[in-house]
Amino acid sequence: MSIQNYFDILQEKLQACRETQSENIRKAAEMIVDSQLKGGNFYVFGTGHSHMIAEELYTRAGGLAFVKIILPPELMLHQMVDKSTQLERLPGYAKAILDLYPIDERDVVMIISNSGRNSVPVEVAMEFKAKGAQVIAITSMRHSSQVTSRQKDGKKLYEVADLVLDNQAVFGDAAYTPEGYDKPVAGTSDFIGIAIVQTMVVAIVERMLELGEEPPVFLSANIDGSAEKNLKWALKYNLREPR
Repeated sequence: MSIQNYFDILQEKLQACRETQSENIRKAAEMIVDSQLKGGNFYVFGTGHSHMIAEELYTRAGGLAFVKIILPPELMLHQMVDKSTQLERLPGYAKAILDLYPIDERDVVMIISNSGRNSVPVEVAMEFKAKGAQVIAITSMRHSSQVTSRQKDGKKLYEVADLVLDNQAVFGDAAYTPEGYDKPVAGTSDFIGIAIVQTMVVAIVERMLELGEEPPVFLSANIDGSAEKNLKWALKYNLREPR
């Protein structure tokens, strides 16, 4: 049955991620905690569908209050079909975006891009690196290793990042071909990407507790009494400011 077969694929990808990416998830957590202890920012960036993984980290129940997202609406999918696809290929666009953010050597950015080939995600990584910050990438090594870069110097995201988390997605992302049909459907990159970042939250909280630090974790806004506790963190990390 197709439903069960696709669930099997998701389970296989999740298991593969558990077996191959756990150590790098731990390293990413340590990198982020170290940055926080130095007064740095933890930024998350993604275009197109990848923005959903970035949003999964931002101001949600059980999430970390220090996460800062860089998600210009024109690079999302809700405005117009193909708009974000065209814009994320524009050389120089990343610098115009990042000039709005205070970035320095204490910071860490996580960039999510399944293909890792388009100019904007690669240039975001390069801009952060140029300012001495560290870069974590979530990408598909199967896909990225089989395509050319659209970046003028030929670099792909995984070649620029300090640490790479492989989402295990197949080439083209769509992972299941139904019987009697000649095209694959149903991607896995978002499903596994969300699993990666939520696992990272667990690792970050664990690391902070080991160091005697209080993890700044949001409670659900739909739990009575959570508003005051969440406001404390929102004010501490300037989440009521535009950036």
